[in-house]
Amino acid sequence: MQAKAKAAAPTSSSGGKAAKKKKWSKGKVKDKAQHAVALDKPTFDRIIKEVPTFRFISQSILIERLKVNGSLARRAIRHLEKEGLIKRIVHHSDQLIYTRITTGSD
Repeated sequence: MQAKAKAAAPTSSSGGKAAKKKKWSKGKVKDKAQHAVALDKPTFDRIIKEVPTFRFISQSILIERLKVNGSLARRAIRHLEKEGLIKRIVHHSDQLIYTRITTGSD
């Protein structure tokens, strides 16, 4: 008789741990960016054509707009500065900020 009572007890209780578990909301996960790691001809042409027209140029801007990785963005900025297409505003160890070359009327 005692064995029957023990077996019946767990099935009859529906509270406590046996109750429905809380469903935690799934956090939104940002997809990992697939940025270019090598410079191809169309990307290089786009850098030469578009970047000197940007009012504010930084590594972060190039990464976001051109979908290239950080090292390519730094190389592109250095190349454009050497060619005289952009000028430096702030040179800091962490962030380099440049702007377009403006004429006297701008």
